[in-house]
Amino acid sequence: MIYTAIDNFYLSDEQLENSPSRKDGIDKATETTLRIYGCDLIQESGILLKLPQAVMATGQVLFHRFYCKKSFARFNVKKVAASCVWLASKLEESPRKARQVIIVFHRMECRRENLPMEFLDLSSKKFAELKVELSRTERHILKEMGFVCHVEHPHKFISNYLMTLDTPSELRQEAWNLANDSLRTTLCVRFKSEVVACGVVYAAARRFQVPLPENPPWWRAFDAEKSGIDEVCRVLAHLYNLPKAQYISICKDGEFSFSNKSSDSQSQAIPKENPQATSPTNNDATVTKSAVATVTVESGGSKGAILKVALDKLKESRKSDDELKTSGGEAREEPILRPKTEQRTEASGDRSKDRERDRDRDRDRERERDRMKGQDRDRGRELDREREQEEAERDRDKSKDRGHRSKDRGYPEKSRHHSSRDRNYHSSLYSSREKDRHRHHSYS
Repeated sequence: MIYTAIDNFYLSDEQLENSPSRKDGIDKATETTLRIYGCDLIQESGILLKLPQAVMATGQVLFHRFYCKKSFARFNVKKVAASCVWLASKLEESPRKARQVIIVFHRMECRRENLPMEFLDLSSKKFAELKVELSRTERHILKEMGFVCHVEHPHKFISNYLMTLDTPSELRQEAWNLANDSLRTTLCVRFKSEVVACGVVYAAARRFQVPLPENPPWWRAFDAEKSGIDEVCRVLAHLYNLPKAQYISICKDGEFSFSNKSSDSQSQAIPKENPQATSPTNNDATVTKSAVATVTVESGGSKGAILKVALDKLKESRKSDDELKTSGGEAREEPILRPKTEQRTEASGDRSKDRERDRDRDRDRERERDRMKGQDRDRGRELDREREQEEAERDRDKSKDRGHRSKDRGYPEKSRHHSSRDRNYHSSLYSSREKDRHRHHSYS
């Protein structure tokens, strides 16, 4: 049982020899070829998707870890490689859409297997199935990893090691290239990143004939062993001696493809299975050819015998055709198989018609929405007018009520305004009367 933790996903040689693929009967050479092929797909797709190198490196490490727990016979290489790219892009914070990943892998498959470059319709059933398979395989990967996807690459150690060793600048690019190539092998699941970094630095130094300090040994300063460095160099040398990896179909769950080659192969196989839709003249010609062939084989090749047998065969075949016609057993007319170009043009025409219909529907929907919006605006304006009229009527009613209340009380509005003047007038009259009284009393 292989347990996954943040920094201990490293296997021994014995565990790699007893991998699930070996238990399913896959030999070491086939497993190595499929590992290299899957890593090539991840690297090429990352370049086409314009992803950074860290995403491609993470995807390749996840690919190797997954196939240390699962067999190549159970999970297709192309499907797992696409899911690893998609998952790694999210882990390294450079996400890409599932649609982009599927389109890139579809194009790569068509180019690698010499298939015609066909347009992958995003509204087709094939694209929906590919999208479901992509997300399903991603869940399988996360489940096998225990949702622990931490990856430490040797690239970040290379620059520090070379600066510490005071090596020339051209050694850095060579070591970086070797680190990228090491991801195609199982070194990432056998050794720590520090050991792999020391191995690629040592291999680059040997290639450029740059001496490294050995007294004391330089690798001890970087927590590495000489045996691990030698193994890294050996694996890289073996990788460069291998031919270019090709796809090998060994998955037991059926053939998986990003393109439509399965349907094309079925359509190509149809005319081979139904060779009966031929004319009588062609049947006669085939009969004569078969008769001639049998006679030449049986009787050493005399011309008279060959002609007699051919004529007899022709007469028998014509008699059998006449009997079939008289008995009413007419041959069935099979549909004429049209070439692929006509089928593609018809399919493209149907797609364009569907798109035009969709566009017309969208236009009708937009017009309906605009009409509804205009109606809503008119209704709002009418409501505003009604509210304004109601408010004006309310103001009029209030003013009328105020006038009626003042009349009921007996105080007209003018009296209210001139009340102080009236008071002064009455007070002046009262004062004059009092003066007259006083005068009268005084005279008396």
